[in-house]
Amino acid sequence: MGHDLAPVLELRQVSRSFGPIEVLHGVDIALQPGRVHALIGENGAGKSTMMKIMAGYQPPSSGQVALDGKPIAFASIGEAEARGISLIHQEFNLAEQLTVEENIFLGRELHRGPFLDKPAMRARVRELLAALDCRVPPERRVAQLSNSDKQMVEIAKALLRDTRVLIMDEPTAVLTRAETAVLLRQVRALRAAGTAVLFTSHKLDEVAEIADDLTIMRDGAVVWTGLAAGMDEHGMATAMVGREMSDLFPPKDSTPGEIALEVTGLNVPGHARDIGLTLRRGEVLGVAGLIGSGRTETFEALCGLRPGSGRVRLFGREVRINHPWQAQALGMCYLTEDRKTRGLLLQKGMRENLTLQALAKFDRGLIDTRAEDRALDQAIADFDIRGHRGALVGNLSGGNQQKLLFAKTLLADPEIIIIDEPTRGIDIGTKQQMYGFIRRLAAQGRAIVVISSEMQEVIGLADRVLVMRHGRITGELAGSDATEEAIVRLAMGVAVSAPQQESAT
Repeated sequence: MGHDLAPVLELRQVSRSFGPIEVLHGVDIALQPGRVHALIGENGAGKSTMMKIMAGYQPPSSGQVALDGKPIAFASIGEAEARGISLIHQEFNLAEQLTVEENIFLGRELHRGPFLDKPAMRARVRELLAALDCRVPPERRVAQLSNSDKQMVEIAKALLRDTRVLIMDEPTAVLTRAETAVLLRQVRALRAAGTAVLFTSHKLDEVAEIADDLTIMRDGAVVWTGLAAGMDEHGMATAMVGREMSDLFPPKDSTPGEIALEVTGLNVPGHARDIGLTLRRGEVLGVAGLIGSGRTETFEALCGLRPGSGRVRLFGREVRINHPWQAQALGMCYLTEDRKTRGLLLQKGMRENLTLQALAKFDRGLIDTRAEDRALDQAIADFDIRGHRGALVGNLSGGNQQKLLFAKTLLADPEIIIIDEPTRGIDIGTKQQMYGFIRRLAAQGRAIVVISSEMQEVIGLADRVLVMRHGRITGELAGSDATEEAIVRLAMGVAVSAPQQESAT
């Protein structure tokens, strides 16, 4: 396709600083009509800042933005939108209490004389949604929609605006595979209609499938740009992190010790029944299963986050846990999969978040902030947390939020650590770091459970894998038996393996 077309929108030698910190260094990128340009890089590489500058949310500190070859300074987001540039955020920009059609026409309502032309708006919304394969009634409130439907409403909004440049920030992060296929089909339709699309994603297979052009960023600079066909997934991952990714998972070199946790006959009303498992010190136990298999609820019940009944023994002693504080006092901690709403206080700084669970350690009548600061220095060094110390946690990248959550949990010095979806929504380089942290904890003799929907993660990280389906454990796999195929069969109920009996020695 016409790779010689003049760019619609480009950044020329754009830099951007926040205070003394420069986060973008002389970046060039050009978007052409009728082409999908993928932008990839680890969290914190500068992608979001770059997209915001393109869409008029922030001006560059130096360099220029050009539209149709002419330098332009957008006075506001509204001006960028009026010129045909739309940004679809990862955190949706919709009014939850309004209906789908009210959201799509917000600020650009159609009138007939002095009145709103509701029939015309509804007809147009139906047309836009039909084009997106989205079957949501226009009169439904946005608050009642699934994430994928919200994503489609965002795109419909952009389509209505006669968008020339559509910037999509991680559009598939919250979508299922089937929903993603619909979205990618829509992106192709926009491309065919001559729209320039900028597409960011952590899912490199999607990038390989959809992109015509590719730009890779690392640490605020462009490290590679060219035709997407010139770079395979392995090459993309290597360029993003600046090192070979073959050693994504560290060696499993810890030796299992005494039994740390023993569960028999655990029932979680409505979610799981008759769960039995053992976990040893120095061991990483993976828990796999489809969404809705009861994995998260089982371990929430174990840690007192929801009601459950059954026998639980920690280090040989029978215990009753009705509250997370009790679990923590007994040396067992749970890292939630939902770091944004349950794991961290987004409106506070790093220090307050870090020490929240272990405040007793810093309480000398008054909170000892100097000791807290020392703990934060240590956590930043141990977990390579990047970001300004004074920044609100909500402004950190997903990977840095996850590292902070990890550091916060470990400050309480737990013996048993249950980690739910350790790397959801974080980039490949940070994933590699997280895997290193987890195996290091096992090597220190801690007992670890990793619940994950990513099969490669469970296989690459765990010594043994339990598979759950419909609230029951359907099998256990270890060593070379733990393959994707074997896990899928157990998760789908196609095969049931007998739990391995420990040989009586």
